[in-house]
Amino acid sequence: MAGEVIKALHTGISVRDMEEALAWYENVLGFKPVYDQGYVPPLGAHLYFIEHPTGYQIELFKYDDPKPQPEYRWTPNADLQVCGTKHLAVAVDDVEPFKEKIAKFGGKIAHEVNMGADHVLFINDPSGTIVELIQQPK
Repeated sequence: MAGEVIKALHTGISVRDMEEALAWYENVLGFKPVYDQGYVPPLGAHLYFIEHPTGYQIELFKYDDPKPQPEYRWTPNADLQVCGTKHLAVAVDDVEPFKEKIAKFGGKIAHEVNMGADHVLFINDPSGTIVELIQQPK
């Protein structure tokens, strides 16, 4: 049937520091660098694709003059009130091992909560992007 989405390909995330972001997404969430598109003059940005072993990709953007995310948007409930993309969510087997890695690589824990049977940890990458780690019951 024509006109249907085949699959989700990637999420684009702007970062303040490409090397910091590459290290964070690899060491905390397991995304590996797959394609350095280099500097794209019309955008004024360096683009880099990273991929998780599941095949999902993130496109990282490092602009010449990145604008920091407002501090209030680092809090999940406050950020949800602003229209636009909110967070990246991933399923994990256990949230606990992530806690040490998050801080070690420059991120922070924003909020931890049980939502129904799920244990959820909202975290921020070093640029403030919210990532939701969801531990579902086994």
